[in-house]
Amino acid sequence: MSDNDSKPEGPDLTLGVSPNDFKNDMLLGHVDKDAVLLVRVGSDVFAIDAFCSHYHGPLAEGIVVGNSIRCPWHHACFDLTTGEATRAPALSALSVWQVEQDAGRIAVRRKREQQGPRKTAPVNAPRRIVIVGGGAAGFAAAEMLRRDGYDGEITMLSTDDAAPVDRPNLSKDYLAGKAPEDWVPLRPDEFYPESKIDLRLSTEVASIDGKARHVVLGSGQTMPFDRLLLATGAEPVKLQIPGADQPHVHLLRTLADCRAIIAGAEKAKRAVVIGASFIGLEVAAALRERDIEVHVVAPEQRPMERILGPAMGDFVRELHEEHGVVFHLQDGVTAIVGNKVSLKGGSTLEADLVVIGVGVKPRLALAEQAGLKVDRGVIVDANLETSMPGIFAAGDIARWPDRYSGESIRVEHWVVAERQGQAAARNMMGVSQPFDAVPFFWSQHYDVPINYVGHAEKWDEIAVDGDIKGRDCVLRYKRGGRVLAVASIYRDIDSLKAELEMERGTKR
Repeated sequence: MSDNDSKPEGPDLTLGVSPNDFKNDMLLGHVDKDAVLLVRVGSDVFAIDAFCSHYHGPLAEGIVVGNSIRCPWHHACFDLTTGEATRAPALSALSVWQVEQDAGRIAVRRKREQQGPRKTAPVNAPRRIVIVGGGAAGFAAAEMLRRDGYDGEITMLSTDDAAPVDRPNLSKDYLAGKAPEDWVPLRPDEFYPESKIDLRLSTEVASIDGKARHVVLGSGQTMPFDRLLLATGAEPVKLQIPGADQPHVHLLRTLADCRAIIAGAEKAKRAVVIGASFIGLEVAAALRERDIEVHVVAPEQRPMERILGPAMGDFVRELHEEHGVVFHLQDGVTAIVGNKVSLKGGSTLEADLVVIGVGVKPRLALAEQAGLKVDRGVIVDANLETSMPGIFAAGDIARWPDRYSGESIRVEHWVVAERQGQAAARNMMGVSQPFDAVPFFWSQHYDVPINYVGHAEKWDEIAVDGDIKGRDCVLRYKRGGRVLAVASIYRDIDSLKAELEMERGTKR
């Protein structure tokens, strides 16, 4: 994230500009201190806030698709007519501005009034919706229900002790000490009562009775529903080794987990991160930002090779080594005795702080108990409805038919979970909206962002365009000559175009 205190760029739009001033049908200017982006679509000209409401990405560097604009950083999408954030990860609308055209000049002087919800719920919408889960999918569903005019009961049941948070930040800027506390909640506490969302924290759901249409809470209370969204997410894999339960050994999933690591980091000099996954390496980078010596232990030959391939894996390792991280690859941890971490290879590492990041597993117990069809995830149809009518699933637990790959897939990406929650909300209201968004995630390592579009569990070719070590590249993961996924570093337009091609079913 960044602020917008610098001097506004571009021309003063109150004085008017010429159509010839546009570049690629966009023009960045300002109205007083507000940055405003003019966008030309055919004969129409729109004016909208110039920065994404998610992490302040520069929309002038994005792409226009129809009457919408997409952020180059994390692929949020905004309606140019209304300013609405139509696709996660952005949730808040942008201001739109009144465009005046006269004598061949285009001027912007004032904002248009913000519009309310674009839609009203169908007359046959259910009256009671229960959401089990307080993560990305659950929150996005509740927020979208209200945004789309749903006026029935919404109850969110979360095992967490904190309201929904921006979980990616927990392993990035917030953990590194570079993000303030108010960046973490997805919405302030007052949002829930003001939106009439009954958010119940620290609440366990013991079972789901699909026939009786109610859930049973851990307290024994029953809660009826007309539609149910199961969004229980995933939980970190725990290492079954001696010493893994010590106070200075941590997992990272919740805000409480993150705060515990931060508290430990305040007095730590040396840390061991177990696992070279995205989360593990983002934790390593965050701890290096705090000037803590970091060692990473993992069984693979290269970090993240399974997802990104060998060349990118080597780059990631070298990047972290440049920042002082010490790797112990093709090794594992056998025990943690006090501050001594014993490795399979026979060596011992000293550690004041240990973070375990060896992956997560979907929380499927409730789905299995309810008798839903499960196969390495909860099986859903294109509308995210499970094998039991009226019960939907979204997020890390959902395995859905991916239109582009033609396969049934399950992914554990924050943006996917949010977008599925948004689609599930509309489908629970009775608006048929098949989920066909292309999977997307981003990972941040120091000042290097890695964007990934699509889904490739296996490939037979990686085509590299650009220079990986030069931090200017696009990698296309292919099987049988067809692109299944695209990873990139500082190639935002290429990443956006790849996503659009996959949405349109373009086969390359």
